[in-house]
Amino acid sequence: MAQAVRFYEHGAPEVMKWENVEVGEPGPHGVRIRHEAVGLNFADTYFRTGLYPA
Repeated sequence: MAQAVRFYEHGAPEVMKWENVEVGEPGPHGVRIRHEAVGLNFADTYFRTGLYPA
């Protein structure tokens, strides 16, 4: 099971939720990559606050 940061509404950082998500098997020519670290960019705050439509 993988983990993801998701948000379902616009707002402050508190709207971001850490969730477990199902990841399907890769397709015939696909690969699965394990991330050791991830980051959020400043542009991600625009999505979260609703200033930049997804």
